[in-house]
Amino acid sequence: KNMEYRTWTQGVTFCTRADYLMPIFNEMAYCLGVERLLGIEDRIPERAQIIRVLMMELNRVSSHLGGIAPMGLELGATTIYTQGARMRERVLDLLELVTGLRMNHAYIRPGGVAQDLPPGALEAIRAFDESAPKLIHDLRTLIDANPIFIGRNKGIAYLDLQACMALGVTGPMLRSTGLPWDLRKSQPYSGYETYDFDVPVTDTCDAYGRYLIRMDEIEQSLRIVRQCLDRLAERGSPGPAADPVIIRDAKIGWPAQLSLGPDGLGPSPQHIAHIMGQSMEALIHHFKLVTEGFRVPAGQAYAAIESPRGELAAHVVSDGGTRPYRVHLRDPSFTHLQAVAAVCEGGAVADLIPAIASIDPVMGGVDR
Repeated sequence: KNMEYRTWTQGVTFCTRADYLMPIFNEMAYCLGVERLLGIEDRIPERAQIIRVLMMELNRVSSHLGGIAPMGLELGATTIYTQGARMRERVLDLLELVTGLRMNHAYIRPGGVAQDLPPGALEAIRAFDESAPKLIHDLRTLIDANPIFIGRNKGIAYLDLQACMALGVTGPMLRSTGLPWDLRKSQPYSGYETYDFDVPVTDTCDAYGRYLIRMDEIEQSLRIVRQCLDRLAERGSPGPAADPVIIRDAKIGWPAQLSLGPDGLGPSPQHIAHIMGQSMEALIHHFKLVTEGFRVPAGQAYAAIESPRGELAAHVVSDGGTRPYRVHLRDPSFTHLQAVAAVCEGGAVADLIPAIASIDPVMGGVDR
């Protein structure tokens, strides 16, 4: 509702707060919807597309670890939590390095991303990507050697394919029934069709199978991250001469080549001089673009992506103005909560804990 009183670009800082464990995905779904209404989906710069995929897959890793680690803690395995949280912190450090924030980034914008990767980001992400497989292996070994964890999850919270289809369940829960449904493959966006990765599935239909899928998906995300790093390395270092990271349309794209001043907060004198040194008309346009925003043609669009929890989508409606007429998020956590009764039927009261943990709901996404 708040987004109806802000410009289309300002709306990003609201939707990013929905499911706070996967803010990058909230931004992506919303921006895809806006770009579809604008008719600029095929004009997003390639560098921006690669950075978007890179950030989403890093966020997928942190989100899955944010579900698996507490799952261990809730079953009494504190070490599973500490090891999982330690690795997640490393991912959050990378997200902070790129966007300036650990969460609620407002980094993906209509037309591209807010700014290019900072100096040293590629090297930092590559260092993590090279060390992460061992951390994942150690975490899996720790969990799979824990008979209590396995005993509390195997055969628990059963939900088969028919039930998933009836309840609108997607993501790891659906893939634990053996159906390899992943929007990155079936309805690709942001160039996902050009990346080499697999869709992990099991046919256990239980909480343990969902844990296995999330661990396998972390490994596939690291595989995609590696490909993103290679593509960005081929395109050269960030800078004024680099490929653009936001659409080259002065009526839509916000300034993305930013530079900080000596206080580390405001723009540098060089950046101010660049803006002020242009024509008065350019300065006025820049002012209106930021304060008033751009207009989006009247209509409505539905844009869906594969988030860590399943199908996340934005239904975006425009009346032709500079602000959204309506924005609704189709959040998977909200949809999946109706499966709680089904997965708990016939089980023990204690099984409610691993059942809900295997659904991995986030109340920010349910509340919106």
